[in-house]
Amino acid sequence: VQLQASGGGLVQAGGSLRLSCAASEASGKISRIDDMNWYRQAPGKERELVATVTGGGSTSYADSVKDRFTISRDNAKHTMYLQMNSLKSEDTAVYYCNADVLALNTRGEFEAGRYWGQGTQVTVYW
Repeated sequence: VQLQASGGGLVQAGGSLRLSCAASEASGKISRIDDMNWYRQAPGKERELVATVTGGGSTSYADSVKDRFTISRDNAKHTMYLQMNSLKSEDTAVYYCNADVLALNTRGEFEAGRYWGQGTQVTVYW
């Protein structure tokens, strides 16, 4: 299983960006994706959890992004999104996605694992 994050970029403060994180089957077949998360890491800071969407669609957010960011998922496409509005300079970071995935491998066995995407840079300027 591979996760591919995309959608980052350079945006003026107050603007918006939409990040995507798509899970694909390097080999085998995805059976189920449970929790999907967005993290971010700013220079010199620890990685922090930004938002979570469960397999049932429940969502939760860090206080710093509540009411500005919206996490969602499309189970048919194995894809998660993060709509970021009213961006601030302090949102500048590399954004990473991860997901808890149950997959059927080529030997016909179920494997559960947590997978990470490669990160996408978000830079907010004045």
